[in-house]
Amino acid sequence: MSTMVQAIRMALHYGEENLGVKDIFGQDVGAPLGGVFTATQGLKTTWNTPLDERGIIGIAMGIAMTGSRCVAEIQFCDYIFNTIDLLKIAGNTLWCTNGKVPLPMVVMTPVGAGIRGSVYHSHSLDAWATRLPGWKIVMPSTPLDAYGLMLSAIEDPNPVLFLKPKALLRVRGKELIPGEPESEAELKSMIDAPLGDRSNWKAKWPKVQDFRVPIGVARHVLEGDRATVVTYGRNVLMCEEVAEELAKDGIHIDLIDMRSLYPYDWQMIKASIQKTGRVLFVNEDTEVTNFGEHLAYRATSELFYELLARPRVLAAKNVPGIGLHPNLEESTVPQTENILHEIRSLISEVP
Repeated sequence: MSTMVQAIRMALHYGEENLGVKDIFGQDVGAPLGGVFTATQGLKTTWNTPLDERGIIGIAMGIAMTGSRCVAEIQFCDYIFNTIDLLKIAGNTLWCTNGKVPLPMVVMTPVGAGIRGSVYHSHSLDAWATRLPGWKIVMPSTPLDAYGLMLSAIEDPNPVLFLKPKALLRVRGKELIPGEPESEAELKSMIDAPLGDRSNWKAKWPKVQDFRVPIGVARHVLEGDRATVVTYGRNVLMCEEVAEELAKDGIHIDLIDMRSLYPYDWQMIKASIQKTGRVLFVNEDTEVTNFGEHLAYRATSELFYELLARPRVLAAKNVPGIGLHPNLEESTVPQTENILHEIRSLISEVP
């Protein structure tokens, strides 16, 4: 089974060969590194840019305005903030031109904690991203979803932010991507560049196939009736681990992986809350003006008389940064024990 970063790489290869992607670029995206997380190793249309986030976004907008498809990378989401005005313009261009100028561009950037990246390489972009009108925002939690969401993002006429959870990039999936070899060793030998001299290395791509995850459709991970847990990205695997622990006590939760932050699958979330009467929203963005707060507000506004307990949000502490020491990082963003405590508290709340 592939890792998420291998899945992204294979999706980009499929995009080059079949979906008209002509440019994949960003800082260290091209040879020899192939991206700081190796998500672009071996691809034929990659090239390196200067360390200039505004230049990267501006180039992507220009390419997209000509009708060509491109994928740009901001090396870490912590460095995307000096491009916010450009992202705003990219998002409203189709609207401002009365539908005449679509921007079929993908911007991918690693997000979240989990790699001990400290204050400059550990933060989340969820809430900021969802405040960009005109953009679609996706964040996978599995390699298969990463592959399918990337193909959908490439073909979408709108600008798409593809948020890569850093902590999951080396995690292997449980399902094969259509066309990938079953042997992990074989896949590695085909598409992972060797250490050392890479001057003569070329990827030997498997015959991966078309597979789409529609943007705006969530994944129902687990069925249960005691509470609804809505999350995405890194926290999906944490919530699955917690669900296994709760199941030992006969407690079964409805677990939803949003996959798409905007547009989001409110119908799936709504139906689940109506079934369980209780909901917890989990993510690792900071707790003040958190995207989960919007979802909790909507749940309260639309489903007030069907709720058995107040909607809850479990998010990162509202501190200026995430510390380097593991204890500091783990006490800042939600961990499995925090999720377990919050769910037990939620289901014990009496109407």
